[in-house]
Amino acid sequence: MSTRSAAAYEALIRRYFDACNAADYQALIGCFTPDAVHYFPAGLPEVPWRGADAIARKWIWCVETLGSQWTIERILISHLIDHDRPEAMIEWTHWKTRSGTALRGAEWYVFDAGRIKEIRAYYASPADKSTAINELVDFDYAGRGYHLTNP
Repeated sequence: MSTRSAAAYEALIRRYFDACNAADYQALIGCFTPDAVHYFPAGLPEVPWRGADAIARKWIWCVETLGSQWTIERILISHLIDHDRPEAMIEWTHWKTRSGTALRGAEWYVFDAGRIKEIRAYYASPADKSTAINELVDFDYAGRGYHLTNP
C-alpha cells in the first residue's frame, strides 16, 4: 500500500521531465525502478525500452540528436491514485527542435516504491489502417485484462 501523496507523484513526473530536458543520466535513473518499462505505439525501433538505464540513454540520445525538449500540458493524479495501485495520466508535447516539428501525446504512469515502474505512451496521430488493432508494441493486453474483441 502506497503512503505517498498525489503531490509526491506529480513532483516525480515533473522531475522526470526536467531530467529528460537536461539529458541528465543520473537524474533519469533516479526516477525509475531498475526494471521499468516504457511502452510505445508501433513504428519506432527497439521498443519497448526496458530498464532504467535503457530509458535514460534513449532520452539522452533524443536530446542530443533531435534537439528534443518536452512540456507537460496536463497532469491528472489526485483522482486517479488508488492507494493499492498508484497511477497517473499526463498529456505532453515532444518538441523536436532540429526538425522544427512536434508530437503530442499522453502517457499512463504506474509507480512502485516512489519511482516510475511503467509508462505507456499514446500518440495523437492517425490510426494505422493496415492493422486490425492499433496498440502498444509488446504490451500484455490479455494479461492485464483488456478487451481483445469487440463486445
